[in-house]
Amino acid sequence: MSRRTSWSRGSRSLFTLYLPVAPFVFFALFPLYFMLVTSLKKNAELYNVNAAPFLIRQGVTLGHYELLSKDTMFWSWFVNSVLVSVAATVISVVIGILAAYPLARLRFPGADSFGVAIFITYLVPPSLLFLPLSTVVNRLGLSDTLWALIVTYPTFLVPFCTWLLMGYFRTVPKEIEECAMLDGCNRFQTLLRILLPVAVPGVICAALFAFTLSWNEFLYSLVFVSPAELKTMTVGVFSELIRGDIYYWGGLMAGACIGSLPIVIAYVFFLDYYVSGLTAGAVK
Repeated sequence: MSRRTSWSRGSRSLFTLYLPVAPFVFFALFPLYFMLVTSLKKNAELYNVNAAPFLIRQGVTLGHYELLSKDTMFWSWFVNSVLVSVAATVISVVIGILAAYPLARLRFPGADSFGVAIFITYLVPPSLLFLPLSTVVNRLGLSDTLWALIVTYPTFLVPFCTWLLMGYFRTVPKEIEECAMLDGCNRFQTLLRILLPVAVPGVICAALFAFTLSWNEFLYSLVFVSPAELKTMTVGVFSELIRGDIYYWGGLMAGACIGSLPIVIAYVFFLDYYVSGLTAGAVK
């Protein structure tokens, strides 16, 4: 009886959970699979129109990865992307926390309108902002430096982090902050010692999304940084491996595979911490 029950539960899960989700999983993972297969193909097979596009039939090669490492400054671009993304994420999350807390907790004239204005600012396309930002960057003397990106990336990260954290802070009960203020804490101490430990999942979500947006950003990096050694990975791979009408597809896909690893690692590494932080916040 128990075996029959367990089999029925397993078959029920198969038809109600796994099979309906399978097309979405395939849709999400297929681009990664195609990038990996393309990066491991030899050029003879890669540019053969009669070859199977989704399979490797003539052997695996690492030549495209060697091309990135030896013939380009790929790893310098990779380090630049890491530095810019981490710095912009830290700055944006800190500013977002300091902006979201008063908007979510304090009542003052125009608070709601200001919160909506922040969200509208996030919706402004970067293609409209880079023109005035280029003037600001030039006047600050930051052109052709990584600081130009670290300063400009928060212009679209801070509104996003603020809006996201505002919603999360509002889910935290006010009573725990009121108890802390009755014990002598001021607003900043309440934010630092009471609210942030409970809101760890929201902060991690904001940081992950901010890091992802910074890592994938292309336009500002293309406009504000000209020296080849200071380019980020997205611009460097694009500028070096697309030469006129010649596309080095193997190298492009190899760069895309390596470039996707930090995002995957970040989400996998913080997944358990996210769940534990969410559980701790609910218990508190």
